[in-house]
Amino acid sequence: MIITNSTLNDIPEIFRLYKLATEFQKIKFPENQWPEFSEKLITSEIREKRQFKIIIENKIACVWAITFNDAQIWEDKENNSSIYIHRIATNPEFRGQNFVQKIVEWAKDLAVEQKKECIRLDTCGKNNALINHYKKCGFNFIGMNKLENTSDLPVHYHNADVCLFEIKLN
Repeated sequence: MIITNSTLNDIPEIFRLYKLATEFQKIKFPENQWPEFSEKLITSEIREKRQFKIIIENKIACVWAITFNDAQIWEDKENNSSIYIHRIATNPEFRGQNFVQKIVEWAKDLAVEQKKECIRLDTCGKNNALINHYKKCGFNFIGMNKLENTSDLPVHYHNADVCLFEIKLN
């Protein structure tokens, strides 16, 4: 297993995994699915070295993105000292390998390197199975929040309740 930055050549596979994840969301949690993300967004993340992948057997097994601030989602809880994990999408060939836990361990190392205090993530809607999964991976469930201003966020955040999760380091 190798964790590395995604490349521009990975864009078709990233979008394939997003599509498969959305199909999975429709089955497992029909109340909320990802919209189509723009290629411009993914390209920017790749160029800024904020889009990552897990490689197993020369295949992309999982992708995700990070940011270093997330004020629109975390609002008054934004602390400017966190790594925010977004859009984890797993290749169905590799499901069940607990990539979230592997991403958490990777993010802890990155957080120390970047002098950050927390690892955070969010998910839309009250998906109890996902809440429990994130808690098993070490996240504290901060609670649900109805976002105030979603105009610049992807459409799946509009009118959604957002679950917030955090791991404090130290």
